[in-house]
Amino acid sequence: MLKEKYQDVLTLGEQLEVADGYVREEGGKLKFGGTARYQLDKDYLWDAIKEHDGWENEIEADIQVAQGEIYGIYTVQRGDTLGKISKWLTGKSSRYMEIFELNRDKLDNPNLIKVGQELKLPKP
Repeated sequence: MLKEKYQDVLTLGEQLEVADGYVREEGGKLKFGGTARYQLDKDYLWDAIKEHDGWENEIEADIQVAQGEIYGIYTVQRGDTLGKISKWLTGKSSRYMEIFELNRDKLDNPNLIKVGQELKLPKP
């Protein structure tokens, strides 16, 4: 029954390509885990878990992170700027140059990003 309740979380885990994943119901709890690529992916999973009432008593999750050198990868959407992305990530738009510097391999100008570009994100 818990598996059905948290199916959206399990589906998200598949979409985020969580490696070595496992899921089992045991002792009235849903126990699952695996290895997310980045901390951002792990945070997305926890945000999805916390959308469910009663999760504190129903979930035991062991989600590891494979790559800790960056926070994650963000795909640029229409209307994005590095300042907007920085504000979403850190709460401060002024940290946009950190994103730019981290992505010098694909960006020449911090004011020119394109929809669909995948940008590395610094840790918040």
